[in-house]
Amino acid sequence: MNIVILDAFTTNPGDLDWKRLEALGNLTVYDKTEERDIVPRAGEAELVLTNKTPLSAQILKKLPKCRYIGTLSTGYNVIDLTAARDLGIPVCNVPAYCTKAVAQMTFALLFALTNQVELHNRSVHDGQWCESPHFCYWNSPLVELEHKTMGIVGYGAIGQSVAQMALALGMKVLIHSRTRRALPQGCEWVELEQLFQQSDVVSIHCPLTDQTENLINRDTLAMMKPNALLINTSRGPVIQEEALAHALNQGIIAGAALDVLSKEPPSKDNPLLTAKNCVITPHIAWAAKDSRKRLIETVADNVEAFLRGRPQNVVNECYGC
Repeated sequence: MNIVILDAFTTNPGDLDWKRLEALGNLTVYDKTEERDIVPRAGEAELVLTNKTPLSAQILKKLPKCRYIGTLSTGYNVIDLTAARDLGIPVCNVPAYCTKAVAQMTFALLFALTNQVELHNRSVHDGQWCESPHFCYWNSPLVELEHKTMGIVGYGAIGQSVAQMALALGMKVLIHSRTRRALPQGCEWVELEQLFQQSDVVSIHCPLTDQTENLINRDTLAMMKPNALLINTSRGPVIQEEALAHALNQGIIAGAALDVLSKEPPSKDNPLLTAKNCVITPHIAWAAKDSRKRLIETVADNVEAFLRGRPQNVVNECYGC
């Protein structure tokens, strides 16, 4: 059984191992694979694992031995699910491996805007505190989150975890999601327009779909409060980046903190790289070592389940029908 990992480096740059997968077949690991190399590298593989390497319908038709596709991620938008289904190939993802890590990162990004730790740490190391005539100073307004309103778009496992943390900070929580479920005290279901209008913080936790692409645009940004903060740890294309840069530079909203962009790595002319009060991290919310270890364990679980004839975490449920 030939197993190929097309882009292993971000999941495991060397601090973890692939032993369970090695025990399941002839494993070949590539740190990164360009599109032109996918077929030469995976042409003999029965099982193909990918994170961000795209598997289009055209590519899949050139992989006649492929019986299984596994993602090294929760998201699977790089794979043509319809083509995989039509070819009888199950696509299996890894849900919930980094729920707490992403929720933690959501608040790390939010605190970067409200507490300005980096700014003040840098000022101290630059000597400003040593020269201060006062025992303290602040170079930017500091924001207390208690009694503020957080609007959460998307209420899956991560959205729920973020809501719990927001409640623990004494925030009011507004939620909009395509699926409704029971809410804890302090949370309220609202329509999107109300969420944008009333939230002091808007945090995005929805999947990337045709409906959510460019959800954050000039119209929705115009609904938000001028002191509002926007957090995105979901997918970059949920935000129309030129619109957000304009909103930040014109003071339509107060700040944004993003762990994802529409193109990764970004081009140097991405307008958000020079926008006012915009914190950007390189898609690391998922990347804590504990999270990546769980990811690899679930990838192996998925492969074992498939080999037993009972695939799990299948995201194209009608495959083979």
